[in-house]
Amino acid sequence: MFEMLIPKLRVNTVFDIDLEELYEQGYRGIITDLDNTLVGAKAPLATPELVDWFKKVKELGFQLIIVSNNQLERVSKFATPLDIQYVHEARKPSNAPFRKAMKMMELTADKTIVVGDQMLTDVYGGNRLGLYTVLVMPIAINDEGWFTRMVNRRVERIALTRLRKKGLWLEEEPKS
Repeated sequence: MFEMLIPKLRVNTVFDIDLEELYEQGYRGIITDLDNTLVGAKAPLATPELVDWFKKVKELGFQLIIVSNNQLERVSKFATPLDIQYVHEARKPSNAPFRKAMKMMELTADKTIVVGDQMLTDVYGGNRLGLYTVLVMPIAINDEGWFTRMVNRRVERIALTRLRKKGLWLEEEPKS
């Protein structure tokens, strides 16, 4: 089961993702988490660097949808000024929000990338549907909610211990 928590790619930030290479490989859509993936969990708006990244994503021909477990107010205040579609209160790792996002983009799993900072929600949810999963380092781990810190991150540590013992998680630094 822990193998389903292994992403296809690990990077430090979204800026380290080789978008051109993924586009050449046939990917056309990006489902991305919001909190601690794009900005810190308490940051209300995108940074100028992130706005530029969104422009690059669109210029390359990708579609982009934010899929977040957070509430409507948080997600819409972030995404609406940027003209980015979103799915809020997603209940990841459930299949439904990923399928909804792919339907909104009119894409199939083999054309879709999932980017997130959590193995239990983003990576596991994406891997279950056969999406290309990218794990980023959390931006502001101290700003995470209680459940994420006390439950998800603890389970991640247990999973990482088991994956390391099996030789399935190498300790190289994420790509940057």
